[in-house]
Amino acid sequence: MELRQLNTFRTVASTLNFSRAAEVLNYVPSNVTMQMKALEEELGVRLFDRLGKQLVLTTAGERFLMHIQVVLDKVDEARSIVHDNEELTGTLTISANEVLCAYRLPDVFHLFRSRHPGVRLIFRTVPNQQLKQSLFDGTADVVFMLDEPIRSTGLAIESMVEETFRFFAAPDHPLAKRPSLQMDDFHREVFLTNEKGCMYRTMFDRSFEQEGIDTITHLEFQNAEAIKQCAITGIGIAFLPEVVVKAELARGDLVTLPWQIPDLYVYTQMLWHKDKWLSPIICSFIKAAREVIAEDQVENMPLRKGLMEK
Repeated sequence: MELRQLNTFRTVASTLNFSRAAEVLNYVPSNVTMQMKALEEELGVRLFDRLGKQLVLTTAGERFLMHIQVVLDKVDEARSIVHDNEELTGTLTISANEVLCAYRLPDVFHLFRSRHPGVRLIFRTVPNQQLKQSLFDGTADVVFMLDEPIRSTGLAIESMVEETFRFFAAPDHPLAKRPSLQMDDFHREVFLTNEKGCMYRTMFDRSFEQEGIDTITHLEFQNAEAIKQCAITGIGIAFLPEVVVKAELARGDLVTLPWQIPDLYVYTQMLWHKDKWLSPIICSFIKAAREVIAEDQVENMPLRKGLMEK
């Protein structure tokens, strides 16, 4: 068993794609396939299942990943000590949901890449409910979650910015002209939301149920972009975080309805495993995320203050 095979296995486990792993490692795809086949033969177990075009870790693969992650972290730590003053190199795996990937992290990635061009950065879009487990499984180094305040004994959690969720509609929507709204005004309206199981869909449903309203009409979507476009065309009212609709509000394609769900506290939060060795690469990425997202928080403070005063 070679360190090269272990590193390749970790990369394949992170990308769940042989071709993508080969690209990250600067190998040809056949090399990655041969390494994984040799590793599986040596261990006498299958590490991956191939379900059509989808690659997934087997139970044995998940257990193996947890242990080899510790080994590779120690190797990275030793390498870092030896090359303390040299340019950072290696691989960093980041995961987040679709909203944070599109609207919070691009500037973080840009800053980090400008500082450390030699680091291979792998990003995986993962549903919110699977993000914490990816840290325990070792398939991600750092994850970002959009959620209510998270508590965990095994994870380090840093709240970075509070996200304000609002209702948005096309400028010619009947409710857009109202100076104020009551809960009853939303009867018979169509709401454009994420599918059930999404964290903020759950909070949306909870708020209306607490008011005794359980006859809401939904159109459900898998991503924020579809919700925005349907709201712009007048199909219904979008429920989204403000960060998603900045451009549309500035252009006048959408307007904010004068209603805010009470007691809704959602934050962009950065997480990593408490027992994981924080390599110089991870520390530098965490620093970049703090710089970029904290700056965005400061820029939005006047906007948030104005909304609270309305």
